[in-house]
Amino acid sequence: MDKKSVYALSAPRPVGPYSQAVICGGMVYTAGQIGLDPSTGALAGGDVKIQTRQVMANLEAVLSEAGASFNDVVKTTIFILNMADFPLVNEIYGAFFKDTPPARSTVAVAALPLGGLVEIEMIACLPDGSASF
Repeated sequence: MDKKSVYALSAPRPVGPYSQAVICGGMVYTAGQIGLDPSTGALAGGDVKIQTRQVMANLEAVLSEAGASFNDVVKTTIFILNMADFPLVNEIYGAFFKDTPPARSTVAVAALPLGGLVEIEMIACLPDGSASF
């Protein structure tokens, strides 16, 4: 099966040896995104709400570059530094998935890259069901 790396200029550059997303078998697998502002390469702010909004913007850019959208997402994983922030993250995240929310796991972690407070990764189906390359 062929696979293709996805790179969206409107999302932050990877901070390690990985792709922003990979398309394979009609599916899009995103890397985890933290709240990096793509224009500065720095965290969007020290507040979990600001970072969560930036994470979702970053993921939207990557999904769009791959030919998908939040409507195509079937599974997400949220990594959160402090479970006390879960209601805030959940509120922002939930606004992006009104009709048929994807399956989801949420995990509390000891630390995230670059001091991030939240990281989210997604799996989406391409709308046409096939790879776009």
